Parts: sequence; structure tokens; C-alpha cells
Amino acid sequence: MGNGFGEKLRAERLERGLTQAELGRDLYSPSYISLLETGRREPTADVIEELARRLELAPKALEAWSQPVSVSDAEYVLAGLYARQAWDLRDYALAATHAASAAQIALEAKNTSAWWNMSYMQAECLMKQGQLKECQDLVQRLLDHPMAAESAGLGVRARQMLAAVCHGQGQLTVAVGHAQEAVRLCAELPKGSTLIIGALRALIGALAESGRLDEAWEYCQAMNEQMDDHSMTQLAGEVAWVIGNVAFMRHDYTEGIKYHERAAQLLSPANDIDLWARFNKASAAVRLSSGIVEPETLSSIERAELALSIVGGNKTDQLEVAFIRARWLYLTGDIVAAVQKLREIHAEKDALAKHVAGEVALLLGKALKAAGESDEALVYLEEAQKEFSAAGASDRVQQAMDAVLEIRLAQRRAQAAASSGTQAPRSATA
Repeated sequence: MGNGFGEKLRAERLERGLTQAELGRDLYSPSYISLLETGRREPTADVIEELARRLELAPKALEAWSQPVSVSDAEYVLAGLYARQAWDLRDYALAATHAASAAQIALEAKNTSAWWNMSYMQAECLMKQGQLKECQDLVQRLLDHPMAAESAGLGVRARQMLAAVCHGQGQLTVAVGHAQEAVRLCAELPKGSTLIIGALRALIGALAESGRLDEAWEYCQAMNEQMDDHSMTQLAGEVAWVIGNVAFMRHDYTEGIKYHERAAQLLSPANDIDLWARFNKASAAVRLSSGIVEPETLSSIERAELALSIVGGNKTDQLEVAFIRARWLYLTGDIVAAVQKLREIHAEKDALAKHVAGEVALLLGKALKAAGESDEALVYLEEAQKEFSAAGASDRVQQAMDAVLEIRLAQRRAQAAASSGTQAPRSATA
């Protein structure tokens, strides 16, 4: 059977916003669907008939995919296979190279569906490497292609990734806009689709980081309504994780802990160590933001550090986990160690999104104030204000301004006291 069968099967599945598990539900395992898509397993006539029914295609349409393999087809399939193998090994640079080769072969063969999918995979690899601008440019090209307008599934995928990449660059207002459009397009997709969940997650994340927590919470409820008893365990875990994040940010600690405990039960490092690392990083971060300094918070930090040491991660991942450790040091009163770690992170802030760089500068300013270095603290607090403003995080701008104002007022009181010959009382540290 022609190797084009697997690629076309994958393209049709993705256009409908289905995972391998959703396509194979109750009959075929995700691994079997994967074998079909990679050309490592030949479908029987019964399988073709059933897949056609699930994809709402005529069986003969699937049979037509099984044409003799041309030289370009063979080259494309091989490049695609190498790309997926490199992805599985987390060699995202190599995966991007092979995906780009496969996309170019598909383009020359005028196979636009294959070109779109392999270009999307290349974009995913760029994002994994932290090459966000390059990723953004590529996804924009995919979004501008007529296929993205013709297929709701492809449009959602492109908008969702654009939202994520803009979020990663600190362009929160733009991220919200792309995510809102992705959610709007989801109206054409079946309930419970992983694409709907992904679009809602992107919107919730951008809204929450922008300080629009009530809106984020409303979308959390909408996302929860997409789940049912048949939802996959890992997907349910990811949903619980996101809802818990927003609950913590809204200072609803009871709900936050409930959902994160549920996420910890559903997600497994054995299934996806990278996802496990990101969950523990996020859980530790929101707990610390809520001022929850307890053994479970420290355990989350340690699990995130351990998982990251296994998967490697890019520079951004490493700095974000280091920042969480720095926050723990600050909140537990180890100011000297906190300042040292924050200076190290700040030296590489260009690898961070604007709003995250703002958080680093804000905490460094607070730590320096606590260490009695008010003049230097002001430099970083004013920097934080600028970073938050550029990112569109208005609530964080106000926090930085308040911290600056507090130091300036304390300085004025000290000057007034000195001029009157009395000693000013020491201000409490942040």
C-alpha cells in the first residue's frame, strides 16, 4: 500500500481536531493509529471502511490514497519519519530540519495538506527550542494559507499556536485576540475535541497573565463542561491543572489545591515526563504567588527541577524553574541567596518573555529592598514597571509602581527626619 495513506489519514484526522485516541476510540489503540499514519502497518479492508465512517468519508476515498509510491513520495515519507523519530527523542533542532525538508518536498509535489502539516510540526519544534519569532513567522504563513480558512480545525490549530507564541513573547493583548478567534472557530468542532480544550487553555492563560481573572475563570467553567466520563485521563489532568492555576491566582486556595491534587493524580511522569515537569513548575509558581510556603510547594519545585534535568529543556525553561527556586528562597527569608540567584537570572533575561522578565526585576527589587539596598532596588522596580507595561499586564504595572512609591516615601521620611535632627523608624521589608 502506498505510504501516502498514513499521511493523508493524519491530515484528515487533524483537520477534524481529533487525537489518535479519539479516532480509534473503543476499537483501535492510539499506537495502532500511529502505526497506520507512519506507514508501519497496512490497514485491512475492514479498517479502511471503519475509519472512513469515522472521518465521514467514502471508503473508496481512503482506498484512493493507496497509490503507487513515487520517488518524491518516498523522500517525503522518509523525511517525515525522521522528523517524528527526532521529536520522540526530544531532538527538536533535528526534528525541525527534517520537518522543513518534508514540507519542501510536499510543496514541490503540490501536496498542500502534507506541506501544511509538516510546516506546523516545524513550528512546534521551533517553539520547543524557544525560537519564538521564527515560529511566529511560520505559523502566520500557515494561517494566511487558504487551507486555514477552509478548515476550522486547521484555523484553530494556527490561531492557538499564535496565541501561545505571542504569550511566550509577552505580547499578552495580542495573545488574547488570537486565542479568542481560536475559541470562536471551535464552534464548528465536535464537543470534547482536544482542539477546543487547547484553544480554551490558550485563552485562559493569556487572560490570567493579563490580570483578567474573572474572565479566565468563566472560560475555565466552559472548558470543564467539555469533559465527560469518556475523556482521556491525561487530558482531564491538564484541564484540572489549568483550572487550579486560575483558582490560585484568584486566591481561592481551596479550589486551587483541589484541582492541582486531581491533576497530580491524573498526570504521570511515566506517560509524559515533559508534561510532568511543566505541571510541577506551574503548580509551584502559582502556590508561591499565593504565598503558600509549605512542604508540598517545595516538593513541587524539586519535582520540576528533577524532571527538567531529565528532559533538558531550553534556556527559557531553565530560567523559569530557577526563578521559582529564587521565589522560594525569598519567601522563606534567605534574602542573600535569593538576590544572588535573581542576579544570575536577570543577566539572561532576554531569553524570557517580557512579563516574566518583569517578574524577575520586581522580585529582585523587593529582595534588594529587604537587604537594605533601596537605591539599587528602585532601578529594578522601575525596570519591572516598563516590562509589565510593554507586556500589557496592567495589574503588575500597579504592583511595581506601589513598590517604587513605598521606597520613595520611606526615603523622603528619612530625609525629613535627618533635616529635623530626629531618627526615622525603619520601614518593614516587603
